[in-house]
Amino acid sequence: MTDLDRLAAEKYVLLTTFRKDGRAVPTPVWAVRDGDALAVWTVSDSGKVKRIRRDGRVTVAPCDVRGNPRGAAVPAQASICDRAGTRRVRELMKQKYRLLGRLSLLGSRLRRGEAGTVGLRVVLDE
Repeated sequence: MTDLDRLAAEKYVLLTTFRKDGRAVPTPVWAVRDGDALAVWTVSDSGKVKRIRRDGRVTVAPCDVRGNPRGAAVPAQASICDRAGTRRVRELMKQKYRLLGRLSLLGSRLRRGEAGTVGLRVVLDE
């Protein structure tokens, strides 16, 4: 089983982004497999999106809902999806997380609108 397979099978992954001064900022997130990468869905103006926009270097690790790591971190590069990519991530989230995913996406769309969230594509380093 590859790192990508292992991480895509997890319910939560710990996405760690890095501040300008190099400090790590870990965040537990839902993640789904999107071809040869992981995809994450998040709020458009979140800190992690701002940090990824500045520097796409991240790590991902399996974790529990509270962000306690359950395995080794894997280095990766993250990028922000365009509208079509974000729509694809939303559909993948609905498939993997079923009812809870649909309810979360609906609630977010009602609160923030369609542009209030964005997909992130995370490609693991080889």
